[in-house]
Amino acid sequence: MNIENKKVTVIGLGNSGLNAAIALDNIGAFVRVTERADNADVRKNIERLEHRDIEIEIGAHTRGFVQSSELVVVSPGVEDASPPVRWAEELGIPVISEMELGFRLCKGRIIGITGTNGKSTVTALIGEILKEAGFKTVVCGNIGNALCGEIEGITKDHWVVLEVSSFQLERTADFRPHIAVILNITDDHQDRYRSLKRYFDEKMKIFKNQDAGDFLVLNHDAPNLRELTAQKAKPKAKTYFYSRTNEKVSAFIKDAKIICAFHGRQEEICGISDIRIKGGHNHENALASSLVAIIAGARPDSIRDALKRFRGLSHRFETVEIVNGVEFVDDSKSTTVDSTLRALESSAKPVMLIAGGRDKNSDYSAVRDIVRRKVKGLMLIGEAKYRIQEALGELTRVHEAGTLEEAVAESFKLAQDGDMVLLSPMCSSFDMFKDYKHRGEAFREAVREIKNQKSKFKIVESLKRP
Repeated sequence: MNIENKKVTVIGLGNSGLNAAIALDNIGAFVRVTERADNADVRKNIERLEHRDIEIEIGAHTRGFVQSSELVVVSPGVEDASPPVRWAEELGIPVISEMELGFRLCKGRIIGITGTNGKSTVTALIGEILKEAGFKTVVCGNIGNALCGEIEGITKDHWVVLEVSSFQLERTADFRPHIAVILNITDDHQDRYRSLKRYFDEKMKIFKNQDAGDFLVLNHDAPNLRELTAQKAKPKAKTYFYSRTNEKVSAFIKDAKIICAFHGRQEEICGISDIRIKGGHNHENALASSLVAIIAGARPDSIRDALKRFRGLSHRFETVEIVNGVEFVDDSKSTTVDSTLRALESSAKPVMLIAGGRDKNSDYSAVRDIVRRKVKGLMLIGEAKYRIQEALGELTRVHEAGTLEEAVAESFKLAQDGDMVLLSPMCSSFDMFKDYKHRGEAFREAVREIKNQKSKFKIVESLKRP
């Protein structure tokens, strides 16, 4: 579809919607934007569009605003049940995602990374490796700025390293990364998808348009991904696996070293001890990133240098302070049960676990075994606390805190020298915070208060169901 001179309505005025509107205006489309909310962030984004001939409605969606459109572009947070999406479908108007729009306008080669856990780290790490190798590189997508927001600076010589969420894949049609990466698929977003199968199917769209000239990188240690090549509708792209446990794949660990085997050559990248990001899950992330970089043409020495320097991203199993022998670890980005499982697997110390937040209808029983073995106390916050207590409460001592600050203070009182206080919530943050970053910063500030001996929070009571 030639979008120039077309009437296009953008639904949502967050980062994705704002950048979609700007990209559409830049190519000569007639743009409208409809946003249900009316707050300071929305008003700030409206200011960025003031000099453009873009019609905007905020505070509500109206059918009349959509009905004359020839194309509708949705932000990732907009669900199928949203009224403007339903109106567009009733009127036969095509609906695509912001990422699909960005793909249609993008001149560079795309590396698309998806998965339930680890995709931000892998996206950032691949970006660092390719920059180290001297390639023109743009990192964008779910990790930060929308793809549409980077379009003007992308040429045919660029690698576009794109973090891809299931929400972004929902309304794709032609989207086709040259290299697609699927890290893992575990229980998540069941409040939106209602079944793991539908969530899985959305993730699989990342390679649906690939052909034999493209590449697909999969985690061999994940059975539901390993089995993809045995299915009748198997991927058409050249498929390569990485693994922590199998040395017969294209990237693996042998003698505590990362090895890549590609195009008949076996390259030793670096030792596991050289990688700054710790934990078995980050060994997987390093393997995936190394394999993708080799496929993209990076030299082993560039990969090695980037791995040795990469510190990881904030709020991902990151030590904040050690106070009186108690280590405080910020893992606020762990918004799934599986990511908390991985954090606990990487914890060598007894753990006081702070968990809870906005419930995504997750199965918290998946961490029962490791909670029994490693967690000496659960400090629960937020909307999900009673569901978490129901699943895990018999395994360890459980407490409730009204705020994250109280949870940190009480955890410190209960912890001993050599313990870890771990914020790894298993839930999204939106019941109490703007996002996981806001939650992580609140945790860090509470830890600083403890370090400065200024905490005056009361001891909280054991959790009791009302």
